[in-house]
Amino acid sequence: MQVGPFEPCQEPHAGTVINAALFPNITMQCRRLQSRQCLFRAGQPCRALFIVNAGLFKTSVLSEDGRERVTGFHLRGELLGIDSFDMPTYACDAIALDTSEVWELPLSWLKGEGSDLLPFITGMLAAEIRRDWRWMLALGTLSAEQRVVAFLLDLAARLQSLGYSAQYLLLRMTRADLGSFLALQLETVTRALSHLDATGVIAVNRREIRIRDETRLRSMLTCP
Repeated sequence: MQVGPFEPCQEPHAGTVINAALFPNITMQCRRLQSRQCLFRAGQPCRALFIVNAGLFKTSVLSEDGRERVTGFHLRGELLGIDSFDMPTYACDAIALDTSEVWELPLSWLKGEGSDLLPFITGMLAAEIRRDWRWMLALGTLSAEQRVVAFLLDLAARLQSLGYSAQYLLLRMTRADLGSFLALQLETVTRALSHLDATGVIAVNRREIRIRDETRLRSMLTCP
């Protein structure tokens, strides 16, 4: 199979579809979390899915040597816990990276009165598998700097789909978390961002990133 260049995320978000389907039928519990507060831990009983309504979450697992491995970052409209939908316990940790808010979707309701949503949940799970596959290919084929470029473009596309600017990014995750997700050392992520800033394609101000030349940034993904 021939693998094409990395493409930013274009998958649908859960929020609009789920809101329209659920609000006439169920009142979802709203939970607010502070930065670094845990929503659920791997191994805890899986009793609900969660829709991110505000803020940002990271999901992570522990490697065999006890180190944290970040598996994803989740924005408004995305589902947390979907990878554990048919399991007795959660498969990963979900931790807020900013003041955040989620809506709780009980599995008992979803598997009963809310069963009409199951095809949608299945579709969201399939979309997550595609995202994971795309990143797996990226980690195996892109250089360190290209991985950082791919992440910035992917985040910009996801934010744009939510109605935000695709040029101004606020990286609420630490450089270490970003490096863990991209399978890079913290220092490598820092050097890559500094080099991209020096070339003029982005402007870096601590956690604030401004994309100055999207065309050149995209072209970096196809350069050897």
